[in-house]
Amino acid sequence: MSGQPNTRLSDLFGLAGWSKGELARMVNRQAAAMGHPQLATDTSRVRRWIDTGEIPRDPVPRVLAALFTERLGRVVTIEDLGLVRHGRTGKRPGGGSEHPDGVPWAPERTAAVLTEFTGMDLMLNRRGLVGAGAALAAGSAISSSMHEWLHTDPALVADAPETDDPLHADPAGFDRYEAAPIGSQEIEELERSVEVFRAWDAARGGGLQRKAVVGQLNEVGGMLSYRHPDHLQRRLWGVAANLAVLAGWMSHDVGLEPTAQKYFIIAAHAAREGGDRPRAGEALSRAARQMVHLGRPDDALDLMNLAKSGSGDEVLPRTQAMLYTIEAWAQASLGKGQAMRRTLGEAEDLFVSDKGDVPPPSWMQLFDEADMHGMQALAYRTLAEHDPAAAAVAQRHAKEALALREKGRDRSKIFDHLSLASACFIADDPEQADRYARLALTSMGSNSSHRTWDRLREMYRLTGQYSSYPKIHDLREEIKLSLPKGSLKPRGSNGARA
Repeated sequence: MSGQPNTRLSDLFGLAGWSKGELARMVNRQAAAMGHPQLATDTSRVRRWIDTGEIPRDPVPRVLAALFTERLGRVVTIEDLGLVRHGRTGKRPGGGSEHPDGVPWAPERTAAVLTEFTGMDLMLNRRGLVGAGAALAAGSAISSSMHEWLHTDPALVADAPETDDPLHADPAGFDRYEAAPIGSQEIEELERSVEVFRAWDAARGGGLQRKAVVGQLNEVGGMLSYRHPDHLQRRLWGVAANLAVLAGWMSHDVGLEPTAQKYFIIAAHAAREGGDRPRAGEALSRAARQMVHLGRPDDALDLMNLAKSGSGDEVLPRTQAMLYTIEAWAQASLGKGQAMRRTLGEAEDLFVSDKGDVPPPSWMQLFDEADMHGMQALAYRTLAEHDPAAAAVAQRHAKEALALREKGRDRSKIFDHLSLASACFIADDPEQADRYARLALTSMGSNSSHRTWDRLREMYRLTGQYSSYPKIHDLREEIKLSLPKGSLKPRGSNGARA
């Protein structure tokens, strides 16, 4: 017991709108349904959880997480409720404010957080609840809390409970998933499944396979409750990191923004536990891209500083180039043209300096020359909102990207066409803009990416001054029909999203 109020639980309790007596009764009912009929909670005990920071024994934290998840329609973890032992409720020792979402959490908690969060996410999927009531943590808050942690290397022995048996499982793992020890063949199969999911996401968007990815990640969390030999344990953490990034990207792709951010943070933890700091940096760069998309480029720059500095000395030039393109996009969103051009110049130099003598990791194989041009097109198209002269450069890069795109990168092609169409509108060329916009519309029907809708809305805004043109008038009507009803209302203040 901390003696101080559990502000996390108190805030969520207020959002849920229950009385303390109601919550006590629901805890007892839910616990019985979960196989714990002996549990007896009352109003005074609930009051102590909230007012004095008392942390109830298992299974009560898990019961509460399930109840709040269902009530609020978004994933609520034990960490979110401030019910993890080691002083995470209230204020930290020394008087500092608490880290956002309890990050970074202790190494031995990573598999548990991963499994708990994915389990709650799957529950929401099954019940059709997709609320987004949580707020995104600020980029500066994540960066300040994770900076020192990310710049140190973990000891792999902290990955699993101490035991003389290398294949011992934490008993809590059995509650979540019937874990079993695995070998190199099973890990190879998991790694191949990541490639399949990644290819599907690139082609069709995140909506159709998100639940499958989350389910696979949940199973991997169960596997990580065992201590495997170090070389297998590192590979398994790598699978977890890759799946968590995919789960985050797919969640972002369908507009589940707080859920997406949590997966990116989980991915960074998993990558670091596996000793792959470049992968941890790339996971955080995804969170930065999310921030630019949502019109928060300052937060994105904070996250990019963390991603770049925390990637370590082993990061390849091509990976560095990718990180610089995201930073440039954030700078373009702020209208910082000179800084953006300088950053893109560094990205180009890094990209061409990569001789390919070291094979790129699997998670970087989709960042090729086409993607390089696509990100440059996006940055210049975004800058064109502040400096219309940048529109011509955006068009050139978008055309280069389209010429280089490989088969199966359908979503990227939609973004390229939308960047190109938007740049044409800004450059006062509605004839060409109409052509590229229609190419994008043709492909959007078979894609589940909500981000393409966001970008289409931004392009629709640019069509307004040409609405008297017959072709553009027809185009505007087609856009209205292709978007969900009521979705033409503006989101945020950023000029371009991806």
